[in-house]
Amino acid sequence: MEKSLLESRKKMIYEFMCSDLYVPMKIKELAVLMDVPRAEREDLEEVLSELMEEGKIEVSKRGKYSKAEGKFLRGTFTGNVRGFGFVTIEGEPEDIFIPEERINGAMHGDVVQVALLPGKAEAGKRREGAVIKILQRGVIQAVGTFQKSKNFGFVVPDNMKLGQDIFVPAERSMGAVDGHKVVVELTDYGSEKRKPEGKVVEIIGHINDPGTDIMSIVKGYDLPTEFPDKVLKQAINVGKPVSSADMAGRKDIRDWQMVTIDGEDAKDLDDAVSLTREGENYRLGVHIADVTNYVQEKSALDVEALKRGTSVYLVDRVIPMLPHHLSNGICSLNAGEDRLALSCIMVIDPKGNVIDHEIAETVVRVDRRMSYTSVRKILKDNDEKEREEYKEFVPMFEEMEKLAALLREKRRKRGSIDFDFPETKIILDRQGRPLEIKPYERNVATRIIEDFMLIANETVAQDFFWQELPFVYRTHDTPDPEKIQKLSLFINNFGYSIRISQDEIHPKELQKLLVKIEDTPEEALISRLTLRSMKQAKYTTENTGHFGLAAQYYCHFTSPIRRYPDLQIHRIIKETLRGRMNEKRISHYDKLLPEVAAQSSARERRAEEAERETEKLKKVQYMSERIGEEFEGVISSITSWGMYVELPNTVEGMVHVTNLQDDYYHYEEAAHEMVGETTGKRYKLGQKLRVVAASTDPLMRTIDFVLPEDANA
Repeated sequence: MEKSLLESRKKMIYEFMCSDLYVPMKIKELAVLMDVPRAEREDLEEVLSELMEEGKIEVSKRGKYSKAEGKFLRGTFTGNVRGFGFVTIEGEPEDIFIPEERINGAMHGDVVQVALLPGKAEAGKRREGAVIKILQRGVIQAVGTFQKSKNFGFVVPDNMKLGQDIFVPAERSMGAVDGHKVVVELTDYGSEKRKPEGKVVEIIGHINDPGTDIMSIVKGYDLPTEFPDKVLKQAINVGKPVSSADMAGRKDIRDWQMVTIDGEDAKDLDDAVSLTREGENYRLGVHIADVTNYVQEKSALDVEALKRGTSVYLVDRVIPMLPHHLSNGICSLNAGEDRLALSCIMVIDPKGNVIDHEIAETVVRVDRRMSYTSVRKILKDNDEKEREEYKEFVPMFEEMEKLAALLREKRRKRGSIDFDFPETKIILDRQGRPLEIKPYERNVATRIIEDFMLIANETVAQDFFWQELPFVYRTHDTPDPEKIQKLSLFINNFGYSIRISQDEIHPKELQKLLVKIEDTPEEALISRLTLRSMKQAKYTTENTGHFGLAAQYYCHFTSPIRRYPDLQIHRIIKETLRGRMNEKRISHYDKLLPEVAAQSSARERRAEEAERETEKLKKVQYMSERIGEEFEGVISSITSWGMYVELPNTVEGMVHVTNLQDDYYHYEEAAHEMVGETTGKRYKLGQKLRVVAASTDPLMRTIDFVLPEDANA
């Protein structure tokens, strides 16, 4: 439409919508009322779209237009390598799709104001929108590879969602050369005709230098690499040996038989366990390092811990929440050493019910540092040498196995969902090259500790909920009905069903589904889709329960060395135990905790993403060294563009549909199968498949497989 005509029609329609006579209406009603000929309906859509982009009008979920009352949708923009993007609105289950031509200069991570586009709100279709205004820039710095030209350079961002290279004038390049990994600070966000501009603020290293790859991810996620001097000094000053003054007023349980059970390479041993029998009941002690004794509220250590939120476990390093002087020293429950702890001591009956409990400040002395491997050898392998070495502890370990099974069965009965995906263990050489990748399986010992920590977390959460005191809970909301409906339709294709009542599902239904699919070809896919249909667990000040664990009360109490919410909870518990939780302190925590919960949830997500990225990178590097080698895997997912194949070591790659040479294949969505048009050959989920590693893309973190030549014969 001609610009002058467009402007006059915009003015006319906007004035009409501002009149007292106007009531919100759909585009068809508006066209009839304004006598717009059918042939010009598209022009009307264009006019409405322009007015929405300007923020003058808005559209309801039912597709009715009205003058904007300032109720624009506000959300976070997520870019896509193909040019379009999505806006996530907090509290809404579905993102809004933003076409490339409606991005309006938004970059990945920006907080934006968005308006829904006309004619895009039909039932069953994803909503489309236009970015009206950029409220806050999400990316201030980016990490990427420097490419040098004669008089300037470009940084190609590692984060493909940023979409554009960043122009760097020669005088702002810090002398970076081709192949340098750099941190670039954005000085200009560019426009439709101009690339973003920036200046290099740090050279991480050359792309081929050992460690540069992981450090680029560390910098890309803005993970802190060093502790400020003030924090390190404070850690040294407070990390003094436990004195008799420190022990005063505490429950002394140093004579209790007690062990830590951790991985062989663990250094921060923040939880110990004890177990005795009292008639038919068990007395289980979960003893957690009293980190708050050394990290005082508002101290430099505390401010830094809150800023970090959590320890981050990357494939080649740990970025701790607290300095090693504390986490591996006085706050580590090392065998034979007096340590301050916060203990949750529970009396549990033969049905797995906690019939009594005590939360107390204690002094402990761990008898032995056990590893998961040793405990497994004792309990499952009946290893004579191991049982002899730890003979005084064997009866306790056997009782622990029984109690853990009781607790697990009780959780199973109420509907707790157990996703048993193997974690990945990646072994690197000194240069950071991956030597071996294998699944890190759970065993009897890891399950014992998991079960004991879960029951302690539940017990503490329930105690403080009923005291009606400010607290930080670990909550997991009920899944969105739309996602559960989609899952229900999907599993119907495999002959499974789940019962949904009043738009809600009980976790027991999903648990039953996972039991039914156990050891079936579709187990991996349905398990993953079930997990994706659920919401993300988070920290909140309101106790709304934990859907996945089917628990009414849950918190994180057991890891104050590596998680800030646990540290915060310990402070609240200690103030309560000492009778100091008066109105003033309650008011203090009421104000403080919402920020702690939000910050901790955000930092947890950042850590998880960084951990995933480093794993994907090392898997790509591992397979890059094995191009041409043949592997046997399982089809884990099928899409219209190809089949994902997972190897036993957890590496996943794709066989692209264009690389299926023996026929023309198409994707049958209902059956989730790839079917050959001429041969009728079918590829199904869970099917074993031999594949050859064909290529890798370190930037996209992808692996491509092809089928061996004899498979296409």
